[in-house]
Amino acid sequence: MSQKFIKTQNHNQYNPKSYGKYYAEPVYDKKFVETDEIADFIQTQATLKRSDIKAALDELGAAMKHFFEMGQKVRLAGIGIFKVGFSSIGVVNKDDCTASTIATRRVLFQPETERVVVGQEKKTDGSIKLKYVNAISLLKDVTFEETHDNTMNVEPEEEENSNTGGGSTQGGGTNTGGGTNTGGGTNTGGGDNTGGGDNGGGGDDQPDNN
Repeated sequence: MSQKFIKTQNHNQYNPKSYGKYYAEPVYDKKFVETDEIADFIQTQATLKRSDIKAALDELGAAMKHFFEMGQKVRLAGIGIFKVGFSSIGVVNKDDCTASTIATRRVLFQPETERVVVGQEKKTDGSIKLKYVNAISLLKDVTFEETHDNTMNVEPEEEENSNTGGGSTQGGGTNTGGGTNTGGGTNTGGGDNTGGGDNGGGGDDQPDNN
């Protein structure tokens, strides 16, 4: 199996760099994979009863909520780091910046990455230097395949300058694909996000390295 995509043409004439170009846009099955199906799959991979796996998965949300309330980050091996993020209303006086100015809250996710060898080069002294990239563990082995199946659910664009494919978003839009987001939007895919996640307020949001 593979992640399906369709070819779409950019019709946003206000972005001359991408106007008229074709991009690969992800499409998803209409059916969600629910907890029961995940439990069934895990049961085939481990010596655990489906009922035990289901019970553990059902409690995962409550456990994460508990640690978020304690101001802690949660790391799930092979998946990534989850933590609380929020934005706040700007105020002129320092003393007025209190918890009451926090306007929105969200869960920030930083996927686990691993170094993957992508090639090598020969140095002038004859030694070999390996070339690496940081690959998201969950996506490292994902393959892609074009589809023409009209029953697949194409994710709708939330706004005109959203990019849900593999291209680049250089404005303030949303990039939910694998491209690069160099603007002020949200990057929920596997691309480059120089902020490490959502940052809607005045605080700094830096990636976690530990």
